[in-house]
Amino acid sequence: MIDIYDPLRSKMKLVFYSAVACLFGLGITSALGWTGVTHSMPVLDTQPQISTEAVQPALDLSDAFVNVSEMVTPGVVRIEARRQAPAAQEQPSRLFRNLPEQNQQDRPDQVASGSGFVVSPDGYILTNNHVVADATTLTVFLQDRRSFPATLVGRDPFTDVAVIKIEAENLGSLSLGDSDALRVGEWIVAIGNPGFGGTSRPLDYTVTVGIISALGRPLLLLQQELNQNPETRAARGFAIEDFIQTDAVINPGNSGGPMVNLRGQVVGINSAIASRTGFYQGYGFAIPIDLARRVMEDLVEYGRVRRAWLGIAMTGVDAISAESYGLPTVSGVEVTQITPDGPAEEHGLMAYDVIVAIDDQQVGRTGQLQQSIARRRPGDRIDVTVYRDRRERTINVRLGEATLNAEPVTVAAAPVRDEPRMDDKLGLRIENMSREFASDYGFREVTGAAITDVQVNGPAARRGLRPGFRVIEINRQPVDDASDVLRIMSDVDRGDIVTLRVEPPTGQPQVFHVRISQ
Repeated sequence: MIDIYDPLRSKMKLVFYSAVACLFGLGITSALGWTGVTHSMPVLDTQPQISTEAVQPALDLSDAFVNVSEMVTPGVVRIEARRQAPAAQEQPSRLFRNLPEQNQQDRPDQVASGSGFVVSPDGYILTNNHVVADATTLTVFLQDRRSFPATLVGRDPFTDVAVIKIEAENLGSLSLGDSDALRVGEWIVAIGNPGFGGTSRPLDYTVTVGIISALGRPLLLLQQELNQNPETRAARGFAIEDFIQTDAVINPGNSGGPMVNLRGQVVGINSAIASRTGFYQGYGFAIPIDLARRVMEDLVEYGRVRRAWLGIAMTGVDAISAESYGLPTVSGVEVTQITPDGPAEEHGLMAYDVIVAIDDQQVGRTGQLQQSIARRRPGDRIDVTVYRDRRERTINVRLGEATLNAEPVTVAAAPVRDEPRMDDKLGLRIENMSREFASDYGFREVTGAAITDVQVNGPAARRGLRPGFRVIEINRQPVDDASDVLRIMSDVDRGDIVTLRVEPPTGQPQVFHVRISQ
């Protein structure tokens, strides 16, 4: 006999176990957070936590930065400079010595990018000299992604300013401001177009913000570059280094871009950074736009800079110099040499004059005087205010035109040592020049008295004197030989300031003021 309830019992067992399994599964998934239970979305607060009125000045400043960036950026360009790759100095390995020498045209060009900015609707662009120097081709990239070949109008290594031009019309040009009106602490915006990352994804249009940290910084960067070139080495003293310092970030590729004030006017050309790595470390420097504009005008009109010339060698004034000359403040530029037949000599300027003003504008440092003269044109007349014999006087001078040809500077060799010492007063040794000394240091004539040794940490050493100078005057009295030095120094007492006028084998005389130890 067949039991008809057996299939029914089997089905009931199946349903029971399925229900248990389902409940067990729900328990596991609940523990794992996989249930279908939904959570309500959190309520997000989007209301300002500080009132607009409380931060309105900062908001206004932020809007100013945005407005400046939007207005100025279209006038900033990227400059691609192609240079011919230098020939290899030697074969890299013995394995390649039998390979044929690579032709110059077969070597890939070196490509570098810099920045610039449009200064006229017809395509004139200001940039740095070091961005375009030695380039075989120049290409300019605009904000709208158009590109144009550029021609070099002119460049000036003595100010690091260059002008290039593209054949385009109705370009958005930038307004030039007044760098003389800048104040330390003033907000500025630095804009560059470095173009890192290649042409497909260039890193373009970087905008950084900072303040004017200092004015009139003499970095000696241009002099160092000019000294590396035999053609410009002898004229390196004409380099004008009176930089604007800022804490706005300036990195390689931003060179040549504009530094603008909050009115959108260009006040400087971003040019250099102070860094041990080659990248930004807190200090950026720009060329004052007043100087750059004057250089640009000559480059456009003549293709070169017609440089006004006063005809002096000079050095800055410090506290001891000011005391020696009886100056009312520690400010001014000391004349150390008058160029024969130059404008200064013709109009009565003299060595030991201290220039304190040009056309009633105060002159406090050498770079300021250089820049003041550089903004004039040959033939201009200026009023030079000097301190002479502890009195102020004004001399009218007609500026000449500089020629930058001079003899190369001879590198000094080791000094010659012999008797007598003067460590008790100046802390240096002065003796008659010997033939050996003249040969070692590069003097053409074996005449006069020379500094052959300087006492370490002595009065003269602390003022920067070193062996290798011929002594021309002491306390404005001529020195023909070592006996003149002994005679003049015999009248000097402890605590007095002694003025030495000395000259190197080639180059310009210098003046040092040394206080005798008490």
